[in-house]
Amino acid sequence: MRLGVVDVGSNTVHLLVVDAHPGAQPLPASKHKIDLRLAEHVTDDGRIADEGRDRLTEFVAECLTVAEDQGVEDLRGFVTSAIREAPNGTAVLDHVAERTGVRLDVLTGEEEARLTFLAVRRWFGWSAGTLLVADIGGGSLELAMGMDEEPDVAISMPLGAGRVTRDLLRGDPPSADEVREARRRVRATIAAELRPLAKAGPPDLAVGTSKTMRSLARVCGAAPSSEGMYERRVLPRDRLRETLQEIAGMTAGERAGLPGVSAPRARQLLAGAVVADATMDLLGLDELEICPWALREGILLRHLDRMG
Repeated sequence: MRLGVVDVGSNTVHLLVVDAHPGAQPLPASKHKIDLRLAEHVTDDGRIADEGRDRLTEFVAECLTVAEDQGVEDLRGFVTSAIREAPNGTAVLDHVAERTGVRLDVLTGEEEARLTFLAVRRWFGWSAGTLLVADIGGGSLELAMGMDEEPDVAISMPLGAGRVTRDLLRGDPPSADEVREARRRVRATIAAELRPLAKAGPPDLAVGTSKTMRSLARVCGAAPSSEGMYERRVLPRDRLRETLQEIAGMTAGERAGLPGVSAPRARQLLAGAVVADATMDLLGLDELEICPWALREGILLRHLDRMG
């Protein structure tokens, strides 16, 4: 059967259409996305502005049309931190549902971590042993660890690349003091949450997922996306640290000239590097292996499991 997932993140809104059956690998049929940047449509009191709400509604309606054209039998939609934390998030979702008929579900940070972990486990299989998964989104950082399909530890922190950029790295480029303060705040936040992961012991495989991790790996020398999803890609900590120092003094326009960095994501690259470097350093990880599957695939896999 053909399934569709609408993923409303802090940076982008994606529609992923796959051919999927219980027990089989979901095969991508088509993708559709816009750089909505909901985090930039947030008022001073944390509310989603009307412009952001209306653009989201228009795109969900567009996704519905594309899904119908693609023969999708079941369309699911979900939202993450940008709407989850907004005081008017429920009203925004009601507005979308009234005008499109699509009810977007709200995922907690822990649910994001667990579903992403499921996708990574299915990608690497049981032979990978104990997995540690790090996912840097636009609004939050998720960490999960375990040896089964359900992680033993699942943590979400407000350290997404978009959020850290907006709150701590406003300059273009930011000053050395801004970078130092961002580094200090990010590390303090992660360190305060590490005890459950430390108690679980070292992982057999440490994995990074989602667009920020893929962009950082590409800047650090990983193969381009044109070489396919099965090409092994890693993010080495030593090379990341060098890259962090290099891009700290670059403007967003200069970062956009780096391999694998799109113009809409260029401003957030430094924040992503700060968060990734802190995560790897505090967890004692020399490298992260990049997984092409993440939250959207986890949503689909969980849905297929329930159908079976």
